[in-house]
Formats: sequence, C-alpha cells, structure tokens
Amino acid sequence: MGEFIIKMPDVGEGVAEAELVEWHVKPGDPVREDMVIAAVMTDKATVEIPSPVEGTVIWIAGEIGDRIAVKAPLVRIETAGGAGGAHPMQTSQAPVAEVVKAEIAKPAPAAPVSTAPAATTPPVEKPLAAPSVRLFARESGVDLRQVQGSGPAGRILREDIERFLAQGTAPTTAKNGFARKTATEEIKLTGLRRRIAEKMVLSTSRIPHITYVEEVDMTALEELRATMNRDRRSSHPKLTVLPFLMRALVKAISEQPEVNATFDDDAGIITRHGAVHIGIATQTPAGLTVPVVRHAEARGIWDCAAEIGRLAEAARSGTATRDELSGSTITISSLGALGGIVSTPVINHPEVAIIGVNKIATRPVWDGTQFVPRKMMNLSSSFDHRIIDGWDAATFVQRIRTLLETPALIFIEG
Repeated sequence: MGEFIIKMPDVGEGVAEAELVEWHVKPGDPVREDMVIAAVMTDKATVEIPSPVEGTVIWIAGEIGDRIAVKAPLVRIETAGGAGGAHPMQTSQAPVAEVVKAEIAKPAPAAPVSTAPAATTPPVEKPLAAPSVRLFARESGVDLRQVQGSGPAGRILREDIERFLAQGTAPTTAKNGFARKTATEEIKLTGLRRRIAEKMVLSTSRIPHITYVEEVDMTALEELRATMNRDRRSSHPKLTVLPFLMRALVKAISEQPEVNATFDDDAGIITRHGAVHIGIATQTPAGLTVPVVRHAEARGIWDCAAEIGRLAEAARSGTATRDELSGSTITISSLGALGGIVSTPVINHPEVAIIGVNKIATRPVWDGTQFVPRKMMNLSSSFDHRIIDGWDAATFVQRIRTLLETPALIFIEG
C-alpha cells in the first residue's frame, strides 16, 4: 500500500491561497482516476480538482469555507501501489471566472488486459477533456471527436487542440454560418501610449474627481460665430467654439482664481497661477496629446483661434516641442461633433480642473409660451474635490454658461 498526496494547485495570477467551496469526497470514500474530488475558488476562477490515482481517501485538509495555501496538502489517498510521497499538481490556465479543471502531467499507464465480456464495458459517450479544454475547443470551433488526445487514457489536452489547429484543419463552422474567431494580438504599450496610460492612472488614483454637467444655450453664440466667420479677413483662421470658450474661461478665472491652479499633493502645496495656460486635448495618430495655449489672458478671439490651429497641426505632425506640450494650468477637452451628450473628463494632473465640451444639438426648449428650437450644448467639467468644493465648481461653470449664452459679455472688459 502507498500514499498519494494531492496539493493545492498553483492557479496563477499571483494567488497565494484558495477557498474550499465544495467537497465531493470524505475520508473512507473510494476514488477513481480523474474523479473530481474538490472545488476551490479564488478571486479569479473556480477550479475543479480531480484525482490522478485510484484509491481510498484517508484525509482531507479542511471544511468548506476554509482557505488553503497554494502547494499545501489538500487530500491524502491510500493507493494499492507504491506511489507514495507528495506529488504537486499542474493546472491548466483558465480565463477569469471560468470553471476550470486541474490537469496532472504523468505518463499514460499501460492498458490493462480485460477478461470481462465486451458488453459490460460502458461505451465512451464523449471524449475525455477538462472543462477548460472543452471551453477552448468550443471557442475555437473544434469538434473534440476529431482530436487525438495525448493525455492519460487518451485525455485531450489544450496542446492537442492547438496542434490540431496548427495542422491547418478548418474549425467547425457554426450552424448559422458564422465562424468563430479565436485570434489574439498582444500589443506592448510604448512611447506616447504608455505615457498616456501612466498619466491616467496617476490622475484617477490620486485625484478625487467631482464632475458637474450643465447645459448651455449656444444659439446666440453660434449666430455670432457664423457672422464673424463670414466677414473674417483672409488672414484670420476659421472660428470654432473653442476660442470663445477660452475667453470665457479667462473671465471666469479672474473671479475664481482657485480653479486656475496646480496641486502638489506630495508637498501639500497649491499654486495659483496668474497666467492662464490652457491645455487643449488633441487627438493625434499617436494618441491624445495636450498642446498648451500660453497666456490666454493676453489673447483675443482671433489670436486664440490661430494659436489653437498652429499647436494642433504641430501635435498631429509630431513637431510640437516639449514646452508646447507642458505647463498647462487648466485644460479643455472637446471631441467636437463626436462629443456626445455627457462625459466624465479626467483631470490633467497636477491641475485641479478640466472643462469638457459636448456636441451642439438642436433641441426644443420651452420659452415660457411655446417650444422653440435652440442650439444646446452640455459642458461636462471635472474638479479636484480636495481643492474645489461642489458649490465653487457649480458657480464657476454657471459663470461660463452666462458668458457663452450672452456672448457680448465676452468682449466687454471690466
């Protein structure tokens, strides 16, 4: 007689322990090879654990709900042979939240010579394979009956399916005529894309965001903009909404300078800036960049428009300098016609505010006596709630709204 020890498998993903959620055996129960004896759960998956040997259970590690460390003894089985000693289990990889089954790597035993009549041997209704392997086969459109298994007792492994696919055998097409696609592509984050990812993680992990959304009636401003574009000089760029919003920002910031600030949260220091350096989030072939219009407080509408155009072209062509892509004190994020109804813009760390521009749409608005068509746009703005209170955020956005709805105020100084 011998003893075989089954250990808690290493289910990967840095998991150090797993919770027992189901026992299929108890001490004294006979087990056969490939019989599921337990199920354990991690935050990644539920894993069924089969027995690699035939014998009798003589010890189990604990009760349902207990947590067992990876590679710790889970079950002891008394076997008829001399297969004593611990034998760590090897588990197949499985997707998160999928029910998977552990595999054991061992040579296939020699087929025993049976003296029983053939009629007493139950027919094999389906190929031997772990649940995770069956899932992989379904996703790949492979009929397991066409695959030759290389595991114990002809068990089909994931490697067998991969080999089957590599041989050029066409996967089974679904009955509806649509074929499954199983190709994957790994793309390493490099350069600008990696910097964007790091910046987003830094901002969302360190800044408690508060987002305030307000609708703005842009009808009067759109009429003014159309007139100015029609009568503009040939040397002047075409006006978009952004130059007007920039000028509105400058006037609103003069009343609430705390919004035009950066926060060094490591040192606990807020720096309020007299200069209004506005970052304009710009989509480029390489990813999102934020060129900076410096000293917007000293620029008029046409000057703001010209600088936006110059910086956007430099960003898209990859010729923008480091100084042109850094040093902003507040940011505007706009997707233009794709701006949607509402958004939750992420603050450009270490700034404390970002103004999100949504698309302009004609909507019916009640004027007190009837519904009239008006050109409406939402502003979705986020603030660092450590620095800007909700009341101050709302006051700031409402001031911008007033300026945009009455655009003549943008041009009045004092």
